[in-house]
Amino acid sequence: MKKKRHVFGPMILAFVLFIGMISVPNKWLVKLMPDGRLDEAASSLNSNMFAGTYLQDEMLEDPTYLPIYGSSEFSRWDRYHPSNYFKVNDAGFKPFLVGKGGTTSIIHAINLASHAGQLQQKQMVIIVSPQWFVKNGTDENHFAPNYSALQAMDLPSNSIIDEDTKTKLMKRMMSYNTVKNDTLVYELYDAYLHDKTATYQGLSAVANLYGKVLEKKDLYYSLFTISSAQRNASNKVEGQSWESLMKMADRTGERHTQHSRFNIDDKVYKKQAREIAAKKGKNKDHSYGVSKEYDDFQLLMDVLKQSKAEPLFVILPVNGEYYDYTGFPKKGRDDYYKRITSQIADNGFAYTDYSDHEYDPYFLKDTIHIAWKGWVYLDRDIDSFVKTGKAFEEEE
Repeated sequence: MKKKRHVFGPMILAFVLFIGMISVPNKWLVKLMPDGRLDEAASSLNSNMFAGTYLQDEMLEDPTYLPIYGSSEFSRWDRYHPSNYFKVNDAGFKPFLVGKGGTTSIIHAINLASHAGQLQQKQMVIIVSPQWFVKNGTDENHFAPNYSALQAMDLPSNSIIDEDTKTKLMKRMMSYNTVKNDTLVYELYDAYLHDKTATYQGLSAVANLYGKVLEKKDLYYSLFTISSAQRNASNKVEGQSWESLMKMADRTGERHTQHSRFNIDDKVYKKQAREIAAKKGKNKDHSYGVSKEYDDFQLLMDVLKQSKAEPLFVILPVNGEYYDYTGFPKKGRDDYYKRITSQIADNGFAYTDYSDHEYDPYFLKDTIHIAWKGWVYLDRDIDSFVKTGKAFEEEE
């Protein structure tokens, strides 16, 4: 005779465990945080950390960390990568990487807005990629994996970001299905935007409770799941002059591109050979000069201005030879470089422009991602920015 299964037992146990976990005081969990957790998180490229707030809060309060915001270029690791270079050379600060593939202006804007109270006079580096600036801007496929409900719920009650910017950010967020499907955030924004006072107050109370659950979840993630990616540290860049590093990076790039076209890394080229062949002449009508992303980028800069942050923007190039091969008009790239640098300058921020490196061998690892010699230029600019507040300037 089969024993009767008690289906409610596991459900009750799970509920009790859940209540127990969220009942643990935050200060207890913080005390359990392992020593060196921030150092691990600094180059981990961990999605949970990007969507959370605790470790980023801790990082922004620690003057030894320099936050660097970007996207997929962070995973192009080599000995010249900022995380390796500044560790090996003991620069007095440590890069803290925030971003992965698909992390674009709107994601950075919401994240930084949720930390606005910690950004005053905070130096940071923000790497801007040309491929963000496609005609329709950040699409659903790139937005969804990078969306954070915890950060999004902070926006309506944010006292540092002004009403105009908050309104624009909320309306932009509400255009994504990811937010439409997040009923609590969507309805909270809708009530705020349409002055539904009673509804907003009720939703705020619920959002506050849910936010505390998400904060607890973030603490557990920070406690148990943040670990460094496997990075092979290299001391070969220690104590080298910038000129020596440039020459070393050229040699590295040359070794890694002996069997490819367009100075692309051999392994990357071999993996993408068919895709590259199929792209010949296919991008004749493309341009990065006209895009919805410019509005999102402005929102990012508005958040930074209102937070009184001190960013250095880094304007990356594309692989000029490859883009010519695809038929992507040079004008469509130059329009982007001119527009983005003008927009940054008009907002009063510092920037370094690498657009004249489109045809510079070994500046990029593939068609769009910085590596080798490109990292050396960035290391030099970061070093100068931390010391002087501006990028490196060549002597005339």
